[in-house]
Amino acid sequence: MKIRAGYEISYDCPQPTPMILTLSVHPSRVPDLLTPDRIRLDPPLHANTYHDSFGNFCHVIRAPTGRLTMSSDFLVQDNGEPDTIAPGAEQHALEDLPVEVLIYLLGSRYCETDRLSDLAWSLFGQLPKGWPLVQAICDYVHDRITFGYEHASPTRTAWQAHSERRGVCRDFAHLAVTLCRCMNIPARYCTGYLGDIGVPPDASPMDFSAWFDVYLGGRWYTFDARHNEPRIGRVLMARGRDATDVAIVTSFGPCTLAGFRVIAEEVTSAAGANA
Repeated sequence: MKIRAGYEISYDCPQPTPMILTLSVHPSRVPDLLTPDRIRLDPPLHANTYHDSFGNFCHVIRAPTGRLTMSSDFLVQDNGEPDTIAPGAEQHALEDLPVEVLIYLLGSRYCETDRLSDLAWSLFGQLPKGWPLVQAICDYVHDRITFGYEHASPTRTAWQAHSERRGVCRDFAHLAVTLCRCMNIPARYCTGYLGDIGVPPDASPMDFSAWFDVYLGGRWYTFDARHNEPRIGRVLMARGRDATDVAIVTSFGPCTLAGFRVIAEEVTSAAGANA
């Protein structure tokens, strides 16, 4: 399966503004690229590209005064298979976990494990550990939060999402990640492309998507509390402790979002021939 993905995002800056961009496909998906995923900046700017501590591609720029538009458009090969389901995946004892995953048990900016620990244990403490426990958490979050783009907030935490019972995909992911960590399951936040592939098309404008990974049975598995069903065609961009680590744009000064468009769609053979 071929997927066309990309974006066009514009900001208005009243003054020169440094930014960190986390907009590139994750290094793990680079071998699947059929055409390059290059950030195009208008006006053209120098970008200092590096890998952050979580292995994501990041780009440091200095946006000039006025309008800055960043864009990319690329093709990526995908196996076309839905997210893996492994009901027998077992939960590790904390002392048996690889040390590099222990950070994903700790609280973070948007994932307040201290505030949600008692709730988590009261809800899930008697359930079988491992995969059934994670699925129960996804079911709870999926039912607890009402999705709506009008509910988006850049500062909403997992605790607030639970209390307000509304949000967008990042809120579903933050709450599920937090509850998993409270139950001693390493969980990391993921962001990327997820088109309407294999499901009825959504009439809402396309956006980047958030989901999460958990560490069970010696490997990471993908879960998605918003959709709560295996999906096809995820294209990972970045992962970390929460949305702080994978923000598409982190600006160090005032700026205003002036345009936002994301695409992620399966390419038919006819369309691919014309690409």
